[in-house]
Amino acid sequence: MTYSEFKKIIGISKKEIYRRILETNRDVFRIKKEEKVIENLMKIFDATLEISNKKGFRAMSIRDLSGKSGLSTGALYSYFSSKDELLHLIQMQGREIANKVLRDQLAEVKGARKKMQRAIQAHLHLSEIMQPWFYFTYIEARNLCADEQRRALESELYTEKIFMDILEEGIKEKVFRADNVILTAAIIKAMLQDWYLKRWKYRKRKVSVDDYKKFIIEVIEAYIIPGNSGT
Repeated sequence: MTYSEFKKIIGISKKEIYRRILETNRDVFRIKKEEKVIENLMKIFDATLEISNKKGFRAMSIRDLSGKSGLSTGALYSYFSSKDELLHLIQMQGREIANKVLRDQLAEVKGARKKMQRAIQAHLHLSEIMQPWFYFTYIEARNLCADEQRRALESELYTEKIFMDILEEGIKEKVFRADNVILTAAIIKAMLQDWYLKRWKYRKRKVSVDDYKKFIIEVIEAYIIPGNSGT
């Protein structure tokens, strides 16, 4: 499945992401017009991610956010009461969307090899759609409060557990070998992270997300499938 095909199947446009945020936080936002809420959430989140990925979330002021988003400070506080609440909202919704998409993508897949291919594909394609959020979450993890750090670590381990479970399933099916399932899953996760953390490098070398996906699958399978030396 190509990246373009993935986007059509998932149907996870930016507007859809913010519609989901509205649905799960309808009681929080004081503005009642749904389309206006979605429009302003897009402005707030996009501006927050852009500023934070340049200068850091803690260094971002509400004045910075107001200037970039085009919303007054009063309008901003209709959506969150503090920067910490904004940070929690961005982190929580991003994790929920990412985890749901990964679960849904694997739900109907049979066989460990196909599951591994689908998991790698889904993670890479999703991180391409949500690249600013993935980058923000990784970079800002060290600056989070204790509770948010715990949630970020749990999310990291959740993804690794997906790959660990697939590896163990493949070993039982006798289609995979892995001397150390935990380290193998961690390395897979690290290779996937390299795509959204160093995207500039791959863009400069004209490597597409589909090129990278194909290469990562070949590398992983060359290691975990007995007798497979790659293509």
